[in-house]
Amino acid sequence: MAGEARNGSETQIGLETQIGLETQIGLTAAIVSVGVSPANGAEPRVVTVRSGFEIPESHRRGDEPPPHRDALPGAPFDPERFRTLQDGLRAVAEDAAGLTLRYVEQLYSFGDRYRDPHELFGGPRSLVVGYLALLREAPLRIDGAEWRGLYEFFPWEDWRDSPPALLDSVIRPALARWVAAAPDEPARARRGERARMAFALDGGEWDSERVLERYELLYEAGLVVEAFRDHDLARRAGVEERTVRLEMPRALGRPMARDGRRVLATALERLRGKLKYRPIVFELLPPTFTLHQLQQVVEALSGERLHKQNFRRLMISGGLVEPTGQYESQTGGRPAELYRFRRSAILERTSTGAIAAPED
Repeated sequence: MAGEARNGSETQIGLETQIGLETQIGLTAAIVSVGVSPANGAEPRVVTVRSGFEIPESHRRGDEPPPHRDALPGAPFDPERFRTLQDGLRAVAEDAAGLTLRYVEQLYSFGDRYRDPHELFGGPRSLVVGYLALLREAPLRIDGAEWRGLYEFFPWEDWRDSPPALLDSVIRPALARWVAAAPDEPARARRGERARMAFALDGGEWDSERVLERYELLYEAGLVVEAFRDHDLARRAGVEERTVRLEMPRALGRPMARDGRRVLATALERLRGKLKYRPIVFELLPPTFTLHQLQQVVEALSGERLHKQNFRRLMISGGLVEPTGQYESQTGGRPAELYRFRRSAILERTSTGAIAAPED
């Protein structure tokens, strides 16, 4: 049953259970919710915890600030305690944030060399299995865990009101300089094509699902703080040569420890892709809701405004929702009809195995 299995050891964010002598494996989760209020509308949020990584004293500079502390919940996987990775993941949420998960979906395995900075300073190679988890926002009962706005980490992804100003003021000019600085014409052509596709340069169409591609391009171009940090730590540890001078970039979004933003970008990309054909927003809404509330949640996750009548027609004619016969009073307007997800849509979602079986 979801939430029953608990990992008794103290949660160590991003540390992994040792397999053999040189490789570790662990679990991490992007736990996403959408808060809806009449005053603020809908805002997607993600659970963050505090990273425990410290630069060893032998490589620390006296006046430098502490490493980035925001991290996704993560913990060792204990194969003797948990029958499946998903069981272990549910324990991560319980221990790190006091949350009981239902919908969880495996994303990807993240195992790039030095993704965990412990490896730079003598630690083992790190492999972490990432998950997406969805739930209605709930109080976090563990110190250090908090809900943060998802677009704090990716401010260029929220197009609901207008294209983000930093695209034209910062990102696109910086990418143009990066393209121009390529060592030869073929490399410039490759960089230019990637930048055009990811960030809709030269009047191209913005593809909301290229979330991971955009973040990885910014990282490769040295435009996010994590790129500077990771190269700087690699040079201090002696695993990367000091060939060129590093310059700290302007903070584009809120940095995260390790490769947290890469995992989170993968989760947001997966979520946006599934919005088009699966009723996964069920987990983010109460049992009954208005079509306006449903549209707000979908818009918050997609980062784009939707045509009101077309959206309502799709939800109803597509068989995803049905009226309850009840109404919700709204101050200053007509009562709004309440809907619920159709049972067939819920069963289709449950049959994938993405959520824990309901209690008898």
